Amino acid sequence: MKNNNESANIKPLKGWLGINFKELWEYRELLYFLLWREIKVRYKQTVLGILWAIIQPFFLMVLFSFFFGRFIKMPSAGIPYSLFSYAGLLPWMLFSDGISRSTNSLISNENLIKKVYFPRLILPLSGVLSPLVDFAFSFLVFLGLMIYFRFFPSFKILWLLVFLPISLVTALAVGLWLSALNVRYRDVRYAVPFLIQCWFFISPVVYTSTTLPKNWQFICSLNPMVAVIEGFRWALLGTSHPSFFTAVSLVMVLVIFVGGLFYFRRMEKIFADEI
Repeated sequence: MKNNNESANIKPLKGWLGINFKELWEYRELLYFLLWREIKVRYKQTVLGILWAIIQPFFLMVLFSFFFGRFIKMPSAGIPYSLFSYAGLLPWMLFSDGISRSTNSLISNENLIKKVYFPRLILPLSGVLSPLVDFAFSFLVFLGLMIYFRFFPSFKILWLLVFLPISLVTALAVGLWLSALNVRYRDVRYAVPFLIQCWFFISPVVYTSTTLPKNWQFICSLNPMVAVIEGFRWALLGTSHPSFFTAVSLVMVLVIFVGGLFYFRRMEKIFADEI
């Protein structure tokens, strides 16, 4: 029988990147609590409440349709530009909100990290999952737009069950890097909004990657969000099917995610000291 001191010791984990998935499952109630807290804090004492989840992407869609669709005449694969842009905004808003919340997840839970042991990975994970509530309401608006334009999805819409988790993994991949860096370098959180803004313009939200010159398409495919956005459009609107460049983008998602897990686990031991 182990004594109290021996059982209280926390030893470094072994195995693939030191991730104990069984332990993560055991702490699922903490994850539920953090998610619920994130949602309540976001909408507490707000005038419009959950309507913010609808207003923001809807008005962005209106602006994009006005400038890019009507004036610039951006190609949209024969699809009404409102639908085209909104289908790109759905995964983008999920991605950008997930990055913003996961980046600050460790700093905002400073007291919890210093006082209680739990898998630290739960914090950025909760930051990535909490925007799913906004996504659900935004998706209902998108379905309403499809009915308005009499554009009905095919069986391909079931592929959302694949591309939605990929979008969450992409946000978590970046969030792991930024949340760990934010513990050591506090100015990271101030750079994140600028990073997201720049990332938006190099992602095919208001345009399709197939409109780019051939020699630029491979460079564009190095952006992990290309696979997510083009995958959403393919599943919802039946645009051009995923290509070789989409596969390259998916590989980038995997590379960034594995690298983020490795870096996060490596930095985890100093979180309590430097936070």
